[in-house]
Amino acid sequence: MIITLSSVALPGTNGFVGEFLILVGGFESSLRWWTIIASSGVIFAAVYMLWMFQRVMFGELDNPKNQKLEDLNAREIIIMIPLLIMVFVLGVYPNPFIEKMTPSIKKVIAHTRIEPVITAKAANPAELMAPAAAPADHHAAPVQPATDTTVVLPAAVTPAGH
Repeated sequence: MIITLSSVALPGTNGFVGEFLILVGGFESSLRWWTIIASSGVIFAAVYMLWMFQRVMFGELDNPKNQKLEDLNAREIIIMIPLLIMVFVLGVYPNPFIEKMTPSIKKVIAHTRIEPVITAKAANPAELMAPAAAPADHHAAPVQPATDTTVVLPAAVTPAGH
């Protein structure tokens, strides 16, 4: 029952933290509408999982082989207790696990991020890469690039370490 509730993202369980982080990340990106649509999947998944749990745990035993099944023995309970504890530890205090993932996540983001669009008017594209000259007069307004030509400079997307 606890694992089923974790799967439907009950607050206080690891499933809630996982789904919450995924949906917040998607909502804050350019995929906002897709995230709103995906949120409905959370509701459908909860309905399905609870319906499945009801049928499996409280349904009729049609197969005679299943009528002779025993409950968990002591060894199986001892194995399951740490798993159940971790479901709640991750659900209540996920920060130590998130901190361990942060460096890897930052590298993935750095390798997949696209740089903003740069607009400038230039006869030679190399002029776009040159540093801008400082104005001679300190009171003069800085030179703003024209917006006739649009040049998109994406970040290099290469696997880590290459």
